[in-house]
Amino acid sequence: MLKLYRWPSDDWQSIGAEMPAEIIWADLLNATDKEKKFVERLLGMRVPSEQSLGEIEASSRLIHDHGTLYLSSPAVRFNEDNEAEITPVGFVIGPRVLVTVRFWPLPIFDDIGKRIGTDDSLENGMCVFTSLLEAMVDRGADVLEHLGATADTLSRSVFKGGLVRTKRPVRSSRRMREALENVGELADRLAKARDVLLGVGRIASFAGDVGSEWITAASKKRLDAVSKDVASLSDYETRLSDKIQLLLDAVLGFINIQQNEMFKVLTIVSVVGVPPTILVGVWGMNFKNMPELSWTFGYPLALLAIIASGVLPLIWFTRRGWFD
Repeated sequence: MLKLYRWPSDDWQSIGAEMPAEIIWADLLNATDKEKKFVERLLGMRVPSEQSLGEIEASSRLIHDHGTLYLSSPAVRFNEDNEAEITPVGFVIGPRVLVTVRFWPLPIFDDIGKRIGTDDSLENGMCVFTSLLEAMVDRGADVLEHLGATADTLSRSVFKGGLVRTKRPVRSSRRMREALENVGELADRLAKARDVLLGVGRIASFAGDVGSEWITAASKKRLDAVSKDVASLSDYETRLSDKIQLLLDAVLGFINIQQNEMFKVLTIVSVVGVPPTILVGVWGMNFKNMPELSWTFGYPLALLAIIASGVLPLIWFTRRGWFD
């Protein structure tokens, strides 16, 4: 789908060989080959493919070619299962016109598109590009705040919520598995937010430096502000990443504690069972001359000895604090 802002979107096929002065932004959303060729012919710009936009090296994401900037950055979209996924977004910037290439709907682009015609600050393609970056940074800040709040809640449940319950090992195992899944999901979403902020910071800095030939002072100042905001959010993201790593280590430590408790129980059971087994084996031997076999109270005494041999180790373990 092709949208030409400040031009009727449903009438783009009637445009002739020259670009109308009203066009400041061409937004390509999963565009067809016909729409791509039309934009290339109309604006004299190369429309990048999804494969080229997905490349991670800086030389492919930051290109200055004959006065035109070809930039790309990752963005986050939500699929049908409401799971966050990374999708590439391309920006082709000329002195006046902006071309964006994306392959999934992104609410930020639609919000900026609605402002064109009513917001005087969106007077050219560079202004639209700057507003898009500012919106992406604002969205990234909101995501980081949400992840920070989620990390705080998870931290309280891990350290103060009784994650390890020795009396109910099954419930404790389920709680620890859920905590580990939550930490993993939190780390994954934070990594995606980091990728987006890193991409936005790189293209904002590059556009502000390389595009200085025709960029306005106001746009230059706004791009510098975007770079500073990204740097500030990167510091917050680093601290949040350290906190998530602490939570991961804590959950794994609690899992080790529970495993040690289970091994401790197995150790006690095995030790307690050894003396009675020995005594039963002794009196189960087939010898003729075993004096206690002819005793009147030999059998009760044998049972008492077997019980005492099991109880005494339990008393010893209790005094040593193994059950604390």
